Amino acid sequence: MSSETWFRSRPPSRTIAGGRQSRRRGMFVALGVLGLFGILASRIVTLHLENGDQLRKLAQKQRIVDEEILPRPGDLLDRQGRVLATSLEMQSLFVVPRRMADRSGYARKLAGVLGLEPRALSDRFQAQSEKGFLWVKRRLSESEVTAVRALKLPADTWGFRTEYRRFHPQGVCAAQVLGQRTIDGVGQGGIEGVCDKRLRGEPGRRRLKLDARGRVLEVIPDPTHPVRHGEAISLALDVYVQLQAEQVLDEVMAEWKPRSACAIVLEPHTGDVLAMASRPTWDPEHPEQAPADAWTNRAIQDQYEPGSTFKPLIVAWGLDQGVIRRDEVLSCENGEYRMGKRVLHDHHPYGELSIAEILAKSSNIGMAKIGERLTNPRLHAVTVAAGFGRKTGIELPGESPGRVWPLKQWTRYSTGSIPMGQELTATPLQIASSLALLANGGFLVTPHILLPGDGVASRSTVRTQVIQTETADWLRRGPLVEVVSKGTGKKAAIAGYRVFGKTGTAQKVDPQTGEYSRQLHVSSFVCGAPADHPRAVVIVSVDEPSVSVNGEHFGGSVAAPAAGRLLRRVLEYLRVPPEVSPATGTNVAREPDSAETQL
Repeated sequence: MSSETWFRSRPPSRTIAGGRQSRRRGMFVALGVLGLFGILASRIVTLHLENGDQLRKLAQKQRIVDEEILPRPGDLLDRQGRVLATSLEMQSLFVVPRRMADRSGYARKLAGVLGLEPRALSDRFQAQSEKGFLWVKRRLSESEVTAVRALKLPADTWGFRTEYRRFHPQGVCAAQVLGQRTIDGVGQGGIEGVCDKRLRGEPGRRRLKLDARGRVLEVIPDPTHPVRHGEAISLALDVYVQLQAEQVLDEVMAEWKPRSACAIVLEPHTGDVLAMASRPTWDPEHPEQAPADAWTNRAIQDQYEPGSTFKPLIVAWGLDQGVIRRDEVLSCENGEYRMGKRVLHDHHPYGELSIAEILAKSSNIGMAKIGERLTNPRLHAVTVAAGFGRKTGIELPGESPGRVWPLKQWTRYSTGSIPMGQELTATPLQIASSLALLANGGFLVTPHILLPGDGVASRSTVRTQVIQTETADWLRRGPLVEVVSKGTGKKAAIAGYRVFGKTGTAQKVDPQTGEYSRQLHVSSFVCGAPADHPRAVVIVSVDEPSVSVNGEHFGGSVAAPAAGRLLRRVLEYLRVPPEVSPATGTNVAREPDSAETQL
């Protein structure tokens, strides 16, 4: 090999030294990387050994979310199974403020499709910026749900939850009886409140498996916590009868412009309440718009002196006690009678009246004389026995007991006042129950708003005989029919039926003077039919009518026509056959004679 060739085949010594340094640096870098990985691996192993269980639970929690399943509230049904209140699924929108990148822009988008004020919504998001859950709007319409989905907001910042909204297919029908469910599903007032636990049901639980972006991958039911939906509850109410009562009250409010009014339709043998309506009322779909006094169930909460509607009970008791006879005639002193220092007057002067005529003409003097024969102890006994001064036991909240003073507080003044329906107060339901007592053969029966069966607990029914059956039947078929056929209740007459009933015009106490007012009255009428076999008892009570007839607010003028209309519609609906030919029936309405009182 030549010297030239040898020279070209071997690198210079400087080149050899540089390659060796490069290899050393690469070796050092490789060793550093391996050392770093070793440290990391050692740390991972240490964490796994020391905190493995905790880390596994944390990872599991991030992937699995426990969720409550809301129960569907049970329906409220009438006695025929028709729906009074039901619940439908709706979507409610929530957001996660802490995951929002641009809260102001987020608020503008949502406000635009939900009809909300953008600035107010943005302020809410900002004030709750650290929250992981915040309601935006609950119970959205289908169009609102669609609009929100179309915004395509980040999936981990919002979501829908299923809730239930209460709907009332019959509108304002029986609003005070039914009550309402709040936005959180809590029953308030009426049956919704009384039966809240059974209607509400019990929530269940389930687990949701989510991906890293919060999207649901799998739903895992929890067999140990199944959802129990609310029970359906059947009421004694009949939707048709209830709607008729509501309509009649609307007519009363328009014609007489009173402070308030109520109506009840009662089945006298079972105590079932077929209708119970009050005015003013409210729309269950918009409870926030209801005036304060619209929540009052007048039928069970208003209490006033029953006035002349109390008189039939006293007459029946007098007959049972033997202090008066059916064929007896009493002098009504030509309209003026002194009891000690007190002077009583009738609205019109009467001479001698039979027992039936005392009721038909509503003579206060005739009733006071019966009271004198009974004396206070026996007057007090029948008042208490007929259920006055205590709650009836109906399955509704807020019932007033009325007021009956203890016997030791009664005076000679009471002897004349009690038979006229004064010195005690009662609710419209108590008054209706007292006439039902005469309609069913003399038994005081607990009124009911709930039907037995269908999962409803056995209702507590009291059936106590107060008046002898023979007395109750005679009074109903005779004197009380005369009240309608030729007495103060003629405007409640129904052609073809023998209607029995009694008017009432109770003076209210003037809050300014503390004495009976000449302008403030409760005008009422309670009636039933057919006289031989009663199918329904009706009461219409009108508080402080502002329109008068010749300056008067008599029950025979204000309440009797409305009660008669309602009773006629009920009889027609129940298909009760007429008792007499409409052409020759005894209860054909006619104008009252000028000499007949309307008390």
